[in-house]
Parts: sequence; structure tokens; C-alpha cells
Amino acid sequence: MSVKQFRIAVLAGDGIGREVMAPTISVLEQVTRKIGGFALCFEDLPAGAAHYAATGEAMPARTLAAAKAADAILLGAMGDPAIRYPDGTEIAPQLQLRFDLGLYAGVRPVRALPNVPSPLRDPRAAKLDFVLVRESTEGLFASRGKGVIENDAVARETLVITRKVSERLFDFAFQLARRRKQQGRPGIVTCVDKANVFSAFAFFRRVFQERTASYPDIEARCAYVDATALDMVRKPWSFDVLVTENMFGDILSDLGAGLIGGMGVAPSADIGDDYAVFQPCHGSAPDIAGTGTANPTATFLSGAMMLEWLALRHSVPTCNEAAHLLRQAVDDAFAGGKLVTAEFGGKAGTRQVTEAVLAKLE
Repeated sequence: MSVKQFRIAVLAGDGIGREVMAPTISVLEQVTRKIGGFALCFEDLPAGAAHYAATGEAMPARTLAAAKAADAILLGAMGDPAIRYPDGTEIAPQLQLRFDLGLYAGVRPVRALPNVPSPLRDPRAAKLDFVLVRESTEGLFASRGKGVIENDAVARETLVITRKVSERLFDFAFQLARRRKQQGRPGIVTCVDKANVFSAFAFFRRVFQERTASYPDIEARCAYVDATALDMVRKPWSFDVLVTENMFGDILSDLGAGLIGGMGVAPSADIGDDYAVFQPCHGSAPDIAGTGTANPTATFLSGAMMLEWLALRHSVPTCNEAAHLLRQAVDDAFAGGKLVTAEFGGKAGTRQVTEAVLAKLE
């Protein structure tokens, strides 16, 4: 029986990004051995703020080439407020990857973990499970690096929404909702916009409504972004798949992470037609780097998302089995209530969380 080999480009990055990456690879190797039927071959590649400080390059050409040649890209966290470009902006090659690789669908799951504290007191919050899909290559972020300040009096940035990218984004969201519906979820896609004020968002909504005709099995809804922010606090269990513009998605995804306990447990993926990057939602957190307190859970769960994507893209069911097993091991590690990480006042750091998840995989 042949074993499918996957090449994984690893961009550990800066700060705690490097600290959570090594245990993530250990966990992925363990779950791969447990399930079998495929193999992951990891290639460590340089990029990030520290590499920029040392070499003058944030994303070397050879790193980008190797990432493009890989089957998937696993990223830790990049950036350091103390290391900046000459114009004062922070080093963020992970953002450039989205544009270079056409990663138009930013996927941000909002799923509660057992015994991980949520600011919501309603018992339904313990079973929270929805996904925010953020367009990641245009919207207001299309102006990144192109903003204009006129005579120190007026600043201008331009919002860009195109039909081509929006159609692909909506198709991605509907197909995701369809897969979730097969797993028992409601099968609802909500377009989040500000169509009552801006013509660009009215266009965004119109394209969404056009795409609904191709998915009669999925319920389609529309909502304004301000009302959505309210309902994400008031009744987030009413959502299934939310799809929105880049800046709105940037803001709402952090709100979603807050609902399930914060960035330390929030995974993410940036997916295009040909490439995909998987990374935790948190940053490099230089204030806690080297202390051993970084929570690797978000990166573990991002690894599970990577396995699911590989399964879907290459028709390898064992990758799906591995993703399910890894996610279940994370849930089981926290389910007993004894594993409490530092951000929640506990003593469990990177090593303790890793050991707990590896034990459940055994």
C-alpha cells in the first residue's frame, strides 16, 4: 500500500511562533504515526522580523519559492514591534503571502473548547461552533502600502471589491457550509456588509445574492456588520458560516476569538485556489517569548485544519481521520479541567499542554 507524502513548508517566524512550532510538529508527527496512510515531511524556512534584522530580507525569494513548491504552509507567528521597516511599519511577510499566493479566503473557526473560559455566561456558549470567512486579498487592505496623506491635512485609503474574488469567496463559504451541514450543522451562510451606506458593499451583497442560486440546499442571509457584532455577543450560537470583507473580518475574527477564550486557542487558515497557509490567530508576543508560557493550542488546531485541507485537496481520507483525532485529543486534554493555561491564571505552559495532548493521542 502506497503512502502519500506531503511536503510542509514551515515558517516558524518570531517570538513564541518558534516556541509553539516545534511542539506542533511533534503532535502532527504523532497523529500521523497513529493513523497512517500518509506522511508529512517538514522543511524549516527562514522569514520574519528577526530574519529581516539579520539580513535585510523579511521573506527571502528562496523561502517563497519553497513555500510555493510545498503541499501546504504551516506558519507560527511573525513580527516584532521593536523591528520595523524604514517607514515605521511592522514586518509582516505573512500578510504579503496572502497577496503573493492569492489566498482570498481567510478561515477563522470559532469553536469552544471544554473548560476553556468564555466571557459569555449563557450555557450555550460551551457548544459554540461557527466559522468566519474573511476575504483576505482586497477590501480596505488593498490600500496597504498605497495610502496617501495630502498636505498633512487629509489621508485617503481606497476600498476595493471585485466580482471575481467575491464570487470565489462566496462559493468557498457556501461549499464550507455544505460540508458542515453534512456533519450536522445548520447549513447557513450570512453575508456581513454595510450595504445600507456604501455602494461597494451593496455590490458585495448583490454578488452574494446572485451566487445563492447555485446553492439551493444552503440558507442564505444578509446582515450589517454592526448588527453582527452585537449578535456575536448576544447570540453567537445563531451563526453557522459568516462571510465578509477583509477589514470587517479582521475585526470580527478577534471578537470571535474572545468568545472562546482568546488568541491562544484560536486557529486560522488562509486559502486560495492553489495554496494554503495555516497559522494561529495570535502574534509573536515578544513580551512572553522565552518564558515557556505560550499556549500552543491554536497552532495545534491550525495543524488539524491543514490536515483537513490536504484531505479535501488530495482525496486522502486518512488525513481527515488524523484531523479529527488531533482535535479530539485537544478537547480531551482540556475536558478534565486540570489543564489551565497561563492566560487563564493557571500554570500550564507550552510543555504541559503539549504533553497533555500527546498523552491523549496515545
